[in-house]
Amino acid sequence: MSLSDAKVLSSGPLPDEEAKWIKLTKITYQDPTGTSRLWESAERRTRSANTEVDAVGILAVLENPTTGRRELLLQKQFRPPVNMITIEVPAGLVDAGESAEEAAVRELREETGYVGVPTETSPIMYNDAGFCNTNLRMVHVSIDMSLPENKDPKPQLEESEFIDVFTAPLDNLWEECKRLEAEGCAIDARVASLAEGIFVAQQLKL
Repeated sequence: MSLSDAKVLSSGPLPDEEAKWIKLTKITYQDPTGTSRLWESAERRTRSANTEVDAVGILAVLENPTTGRRELLLQKQFRPPVNMITIEVPAGLVDAGESAEEAAVRELREETGYVGVPTETSPIMYNDAGFCNTNLRMVHVSIDMSLPENKDPKPQLEESEFIDVFTAPLDNLWEECKRLEAEGCAIDARVASLAEGIFVAQQLKL
């Protein structure tokens, strides 16, 4: 079994009554001139009333014991909307009554097997505000590699989840993204933005 075996078999319109995860919304708004206008938007159906964000992304950095380089924890996952294997940080939806930090610790354990402790949480980030209201927080998580459970991490994936976990050096993440794209992978915007930020900081010697 390989992620490369996954592929889209068909695609077509989704009736609203069949939609479990998303819905389309027609918004009437007033522009700065006072003119009433319409906007089409997509929304998740899964955000709980007492939860401020849909999801979390997880930034976890490991130190390679052989090279001493700091490496970003990443994963490969087939995503049907783009019909490609994507390069992503661990991430997931926030459950009802759960904080972003709690969700990050849970998702990290489920998707990668690693046990970590939250150290920093980002402001709320919007994925594509011109298209949807989906939002998230990035949670930085520290992983103590001396813990027994982190020496041989075992993911706890659901039956429908197929994820390959790997790491990439932070100081070369920009070039690694280019290499993975050339191999046919899609680069998630969170990974690409982090890589570009590091690259710009290196170029400007910040």
